[in-house]
Amino acid sequence: MIDRSHVGLQLPVVHWPVEKGRLLAFARAIGETRPEYTDEAAAIAAGHPSLLAPPTLYFGAELDAGTIQAMMETLGVPIDRVLHGEQGFTYERAVHAGDVLTLRSSIADISEKKGGRMEFVTKVTQLTNQRGEAVGEMRSVIVVMNG
Repeated sequence: MIDRSHVGLQLPVVHWPVEKGRLLAFARAIGETRPEYTDEAAAIAAGHPSLLAPPTLYFGAELDAGTIQAMMETLGVPIDRVLHGEQGFTYERAVHAGDVLTLRSSIADISEKKGGRMEFVTKVTQLTNQRGEAVGEMRSVIVVMNG
């Protein structure tokens, strides 16, 4: 059983540079075809300072940074018992190549179902850019299978 005293735990802050190559690879991986996401000249023509980041890139930033693995290690949960349960995003402003995102994650809740055979860890991540402006928020629910 995951120790409920971890609710409120602040995870290490991550600073993540948004690189053009990463944006292009992510856009290809998700099948994004709009030119603002795949062609820098088109993005600039549309009024953006550089390539526009696809909206779900935030999740990729956490994966790249190892935030989820670090959280599971802190909670003492083997990664082979973990399932991705739910993901939600709130957007405040656009992210572009050249930005540097700061991710501040915390454990918002830990609950259980089925007599503890399933535990749910809710993690909330606030994202800001290099100017300290709010970019958005991610809310993830990770399911831990115990048996």
